[in-house]
Amino acid sequence: MLNHISFGVADLARSRKFYDAVLKPLGLACTAPGDTSLGYGDAAGAIALWLLAAKKPVRAEAQNGLHVCFDAPSRKAVDAFHAAALKAGGSDNGRPGLRADYGAHYYAAFVIDPDGYRLEAFCGAAK
Repeated sequence: MLNHISFGVADLARSRKFYDAVLKPLGLACTAPGDTSLGYGDAAGAIALWLLAAKKPVRAEAQNGLHVCFDAPSRKAVDAFHAAALKAGGSDNGRPGLRADYGAHYYAAFVIDPDGYRLEAFCGAAK
């Protein structure tokens, strides 16, 4: 349904360090680096996330409902996403694990990036 999403960040270099680390376990990389934007995508070249240098990024608040969820190829990748986020300056917003209230095989982890944006990695595999 969506082709891509883009949002502004306060410090593009800081965001690159963070997103390079957390998206690597999900098989994503910065394939379109620039002075004012970063494009993240898969090996096939499809960019699904754009980060833009912004003077006034959207205010990240827990009550605003903004949330970005990334598909993960495995539960191990979800775990690695979470660990990388904490190591790269993000904060925990939900440790990796099953979320039975979302579905029988809903395995996810939740973090907050350095700008305050809420991110999730999700895997729906049975194991």
